[in-house]
Amino acid sequence: MKNIQRTLVLGCSLVALAGCGADEIVSPGTGGNIIINNPSPAPTPTPTPTPTQSQVTPAAGCPTIATSGGLVDAGTISGPTGTYRVCQLPARFTSTDLLPYIRGLVYQINGRVDVGNDRGFSSTGTSVTLTIEPGVILFGQQDSYLVVNRGNAIQSNGTAERPIIWTSRDNILGLANDNSQQQWGGVVLLGRAPVSDCSTGVFNTSAAPNNNPTCEGRLEGAAVATPFGGANPADSSGSFRFNQIRFSGFELAPNNELQSLTTGGAGSGTVIENFLSFNSSDDGVEFFGGGFNARNLAIIGASDDSLDVDTGAIVNLDTVIAVQRSTTGDRIIELDSPNVADRTPSNAIPQTRFQVNNFTFVVRDGAPQVVQARGGAALGLTNGVINAGLNHCFQIDEPSTLAALIGVDSVVGDCPATDPIRGGAGNTNADVAARINAGTNNNLAFTITLTNGVVNGAGETGRTPFAASGRSSFFPNRSFIGAIENAAALTSIFGNWTCNSSIQNFNSATGNCTGLPVYPA
Repeated sequence: MKNIQRTLVLGCSLVALAGCGADEIVSPGTGGNIIINNPSPAPTPTPTPTPTQSQVTPAAGCPTIATSGGLVDAGTISGPTGTYRVCQLPARFTSTDLLPYIRGLVYQINGRVDVGNDRGFSSTGTSVTLTIEPGVILFGQQDSYLVVNRGNAIQSNGTAERPIIWTSRDNILGLANDNSQQQWGGVVLLGRAPVSDCSTGVFNTSAAPNNNPTCEGRLEGAAVATPFGGANPADSSGSFRFNQIRFSGFELAPNNELQSLTTGGAGSGTVIENFLSFNSSDDGVEFFGGGFNARNLAIIGASDDSLDVDTGAIVNLDTVIAVQRSTTGDRIIELDSPNVADRTPSNAIPQTRFQVNNFTFVVRDGAPQVVQARGGAALGLTNGVINAGLNHCFQIDEPSTLAALIGVDSVVGDCPATDPIRGGAGNTNADVAARINAGTNNNLAFTITLTNGVVNGAGETGRTPFAASGRSSFFPNRSFIGAIENAAALTSIFGNWTCNSSIQNFNSATGNCTGLPVYPA
């Protein structure tokens, strides 16, 4: 999702179903077999009944928090899993607070909810921290979204068995299906790490690195000016582990939409691990500037790009699954530094640098290409599997982007025979193909043998992996390519903190993405 000014597009109205740019939010017959039993068989044993979850009943009330005004008891809401007490969040958390897990209780995001106030470009420390317990369910509708402002933090840490679920009102009511999207906004994490897209229109370059010593971006589409960025690469916006964000992506203003998870200037102290985006009407995730490492991401059913990275973001992702719906989805990776069609010059610094290791991408027919890089951004891909369908696998625009290519190694794909790799904006197809094919152990005319959509088959298992630790100390050296070595790994890595759908089945005990888990207590 690209917003018009390349500032952080963190808002999306929660309208029906619509995509968002990168910068900007259904009687078989009866068989006739005759079986003669002589002697009569033993009676068929009665099968053990499948355990059923008891429906929830509403909690007695809302817990007390420190923020003035507290939580508002908004009555109850009922769906297939029972009736819940609704506790509405304050418009702004002004004190460090805890949202505890309470059976029969859900938290409502009503409109824009802020964590703390913006504390400025040069501030230090953390003012307000919002902590969310494992198993908590939060929901919104239409233009509802949560923003963690600069100098504040979130500790949203679920567990492998009890993820934290951010979802829509329709999901609570049981009205969502595997094609639902754009039912609320999303989650935004802002920080004080450097960005390249300066809201003043004055930019830093290698020749003039201090041209704008207080370069910061702005969240567009919001009624209140919302800046992000700073001079601290190690800044922390908190920790986001074992979270699901479902049915997100509302448009706050034309061409300015939220995705499931958006970061702006989030620094290396920020922790993002074990994250599922399900059916975002815009991007699955978008990272504006800043820089951090993240592991175990599943981007399922995004209507725009699965991974959108730009405005100077320096990000390493390890173990990534991205699966598109059959009817919607743009690129898996859209990479800019920034978009050359934008007002920000392509030589603005910091330059985007994006690497992904051990990944599996499953692309619908009709997407423009699987990966596009432009604007001088640096791209590195290692140990990957691309189920490309009919789509071109790579497009790299501009000589500066080709020159910045980190490398593509131990990547396989069933890319089309004609122009599997393309250039643009001054790069020929042959130029780009030569650079990508210079990598080791690649095969873009590969026969895909994946099972359950993303699990390595015999073909993928036979490939030689690349020693990815040489690219980043964050990447381990593994004995396989792709995100998922075998069926057991799908459960052990993504397991019960994900949810199941017709788009991708994780065999999760948490259940379907269209339903809600019910825990014993």
